Amino acid sequence: MQLNGIEVDRIIEMAWEDRTTFEAIKFQFGIKEQDVINLMRKEMKLKSFKMWRKRVQGRKTKHEKLRSFKKGRFKCTRQKTITNNSISKK
Repeated sequence: MQLNGIEVDRIIEMAWEDRTTFEAIKFQFGIKEQDVINLMRKEMKLKSFKMWRKRVQGRKTKHEKLRSFKKGRFKCTRQKTITNNSISKK
């Protein structure tokens, strides 16, 4: 599978997010967890890659089967809603 620069950037961003599962990346881009790891290894500096791997290994939120919640998504109560690319005021 050939990925363009925008897709590679988005996959890296999703891989860094704690609550985005590898299954979500596979669903959206069709690449497996091992392919994400290989992409991260290829695209990142060695130190950044090692820091990411240490952070991701064993993290329950990165694997759908290990999560304690099944439906819904986490949203901080302090997080503002975004409408038409502008943050709405409360």
